[in-house]
Amino acid sequence: MAADTLFQRITDYANRADPYPLYAELRENGVARQDDGSYLVGTYHEIAALLHDPRISSDRRQRTVPDGAAGTDEGVPPSFIGLDDPEHHRLRGMAMRSFGPPHTPDRIDGMHEDITRIVRDLLAGLADKERIDVVDDFAYPLPVTVICRLLGVPAEDEPRFREWSDAIVAGFDPTPDEDPAERQRAGTEARKTMALYLGDLAERRRGHPSGDMLSAFVNDAGPEGQLTPLETMATGVLLLIAGHETTVNLITNGMLTLLRHPDALARLRREPELMPLAVEELLRFEPPVQMLPQRTPLADIEVAGRTIPKGSPLILMLAAGNRDPQRFADADRFDPAREDNQHLGFGSGVHSCFGAPLARLETQIALHELIRHLDTPRLIEDPPEYRRSPVLRGPRHLLIGRG
Repeated sequence: MAADTLFQRITDYANRADPYPLYAELRENGVARQDDGSYLVGTYHEIAALLHDPRISSDRRQRTVPDGAAGTDEGVPPSFIGLDDPEHHRLRGMAMRSFGPPHTPDRIDGMHEDITRIVRDLLAGLADKERIDVVDDFAYPLPVTVICRLLGVPAEDEPRFREWSDAIVAGFDPTPDEDPAERQRAGTEARKTMALYLGDLAERRRGHPSGDMLSAFVNDAGPEGQLTPLETMATGVLLLIAGHETTVNLITNGMLTLLRHPDALARLRREPELMPLAVEELLRFEPPVQMLPQRTPLADIEVAGRTIPKGSPLILMLAAGNRDPQRFADADRFDPAREDNQHLGFGSGVHSCFGAPLARLETQIALHELIRHLDTPRLIEDPPEYRRSPVLRGPRHLLIGRG
């Protein structure tokens, strides 16, 4: 088929269960211009270079070619993930003060016991079930509980975030459908509602520090000052969405991959010390974020001998780069002990994943405990039902039986 239909085929739900043959086709074509004026890049070295190229913007407002994306929410500014330096650096730096080194070095490591306890409590609740849904029963409630505790969201309010989150993620979906405007409207409305909730929660903690991240946003000032109320809202929404949606997919894709590779699962039972390497391999082999659809060149640039015009939509296909045989030996093989593994699962450059340390820790604990808990798990449906999004790709349900 023609290379200019690759994005349409990759985002077609019929290919959600296995987009990897299409990614291989993309790599063979190098840079592929699509019939809507966008450009796809799927080779590892080119993607890595672009992620570090200051001429590449993450701000959709830099585009000269319409891409159908939802605009900025009225009253809620873009989060730092959709901004360029220096504004991106300022906002990310202020958020990072309360999340990790050098100002809060023990925030993530200090959660190890708490995350383990949450995981074991979830698994204890599954003890009498002959059939479990890894998504609904385990992979979803774990990270949403963790990120809500980090931000300081009361436990009784956690269920509200699933509906909001589902709508927000659907609004990012670039898949053409019969009513994209309605999908984007619903996503915008959900983002506003979540932002207002988090903003109100943060303001109630102003002057009353409580040790959580929302409290830090409004009480702890750094050299750049504090986040404004609107910036607090936007950052809180970003951390909630990025902090659990991607981890749900990483855990679920991870368990699905291990069940498809019983030798690897058995090895991890025998050698649990390999789990950190295995999680890195899962980030390469089945990354939860398959593509970055929001990049834009600020000047005409040359990639793999092809000129991409200034302002054109540029889509970096991370999952294709992660299986590039020019970078990874035996790239289509899952190897839980792979050591040379500088994958693109968390992106790279100034926009590398803010929450990567937390996602790694949650997934290592979750998969370690899950495979210990399930003696003889078996897939009930393969391939499973997938979520709609081709960007945040993962099973909507993953049904597992015992024995």
